[in-house]
Amino acid sequence: MPQRQAITGRSQEPRARFIEELRLLRDERQLTFRALAAQVGWDPTLFSKMEKGQSLGGPETVMALDTFYGTGDKLLTLWELAKADPKQFKERYWQYMTLETRAVSMWQFAPCLIPGLLQTPEYATELLKQGGQSGTDLEAQVTARMGRRELLLADDGPQFRAIIAETVLHSPLRDPDAWRAQLSHLLAMGERSNVIVQVLPLSAGLHALTNTDAMFLRDAEGRTFAWVETGYSGELVQEPTAVEVLQFRYDRVRDLALSPDESREFIKRMLEEAPCEPSI
Repeated sequence: MPQRQAITGRSQEPRARFIEELRLLRDERQLTFRALAAQVGWDPTLFSKMEKGQSLGGPETVMALDTFYGTGDKLLTLWELAKADPKQFKERYWQYMTLETRAVSMWQFAPCLIPGLLQTPEYATELLKQGGQSGTDLEAQVTARMGRRELLLADDGPQFRAIIAETVLHSPLRDPDAWRAQLSHLLAMGERSNVIVQVLPLSAGLHALTNTDAMFLRDAEGRTFAWVETGYSGELVQEPTAVEVLQFRYDRVRDLALSPDESREFIKRMLEEAPCEPSI
């Protein structure tokens, strides 16, 4: 698989940047809309409308373009950003999403939810429904989130460590089978060479990142950034000293967590104890 590419382009507004990338990639291949449609599928009129800003297209179309151009999930990430309301979409989160596509290693503490990169479609669907998403918007957001999981599945995917609070594992989905599938997915992802899953037990008590979701991203140049969420607000931390303080707190939490092997056995026990959907 081609190496993941950093998002490029001069425009900073998500929709304009998405359009700019579409034009750049097609121009580099010297393709007409009709020739592109012959390679990827869909009506050539759709690609024309997308480059004119008349339509964003759907996630399936965008993923097909990513596959054709060999751009990993770059276009899908830009599409997800463009899909959001620019008045509500914070610039700092746009920066974070850009950094995520460039990261060579990532480590996260998740106190409230299964990390997005480890969610199943069913988990993402129920979570987004609780946030007010519905209809085609819900389907598009779930598809986009599942596309972002490809970061970890790529041959050159980043190293990823997730420490998940035990309380998250005691907050099941309403559908027992869907919850069992989510637990099984955690186990499967934890078997990958680039993924480590750990559980922070309830016995850890209060700690340095209590009620704080933190994600750390390290790029190829060795720079580390942090995205920190508390409640409904988020902050991109770039100042090296502040990032170092957060990293130290993360290390303290990791010291309290179960080892990867212990965590695997813990999740297996929860899977065995999880209720099954009663047969009719």
